[in-house]
Amino acid sequence: MTAPYTGRCACGAVTATIKGEPLAVAQCWCRQCQKLAGGAATVNARFDLGDVEVSGELASYGYTAASGNAYTQMFCPSCGNPVMAKTSGRPNARTFRLGFLDEGHGLKPTISIWLSEAPDWAVVDPAIDQHQEQPPIPPPAD
Repeated sequence: MTAPYTGRCACGAVTATIKGEPLAVAQCWCRQCQKLAGGAATVNARFDLGDVEVSGELASYGYTAASGNAYTQMFCPSCGNPVMAKTSGRPNARTFRLGFLDEGHGLKPTISIWLSEAPDWAVVDPAIDQHQEQPPIPPPAD
């Protein structure tokens, strides 16, 4: 599938429409993501903020990530479904959990990050780009 992408939380109170293609699709093994995913990695698609429309009330939780960036997780306050996140490292983007997106989106990880924190049983596709920690953030386009 290609854009637009749509998504909704488990109870349907929060919905999103995303007009553009993802900037990246990543599997993250940092300890914070392992907590969010119940022990495994999170799988996320990062989109340009200008392509994102979200409807419904969101609750949030902020913290400083291992990368040193301020990170805010946003979720549905009714069902607790993770929706998206924002980071000070990429203020013009929003990162959506693939599980939030509606079926048939066709997205899959092209990069795996924070492998230094992955458990020894972690399975990572050897064909995708791999980083032991956070890869460098590219400079903004002119």
